[in-house]
Amino acid sequence: MLEYVKTILVKVSFDVRLFEKELRKGLKMLAKQELVLLRTWCYEKFSGIYRRIIKRVFAKAAI
Repeated sequence: MLEYVKTILVKVSFDVRLFEKELRKGLKMLAKQELVLLRTWCYEKFSGIYRRIIKRVFAKAAI
């Protein structure tokens, strides 16, 4: 599932609303270990444009 969520995030990364929506949906689908990996990947891939969204969404996830 982790790879699926990553694929979706890359595809919707052109739109801020879609990115946040899909990131939130992805968090519901993944196990705790996968959430840590996803958070790291998101920061590596999208921190330049979506740092605030990533921080906000993962703060609510309580990893």
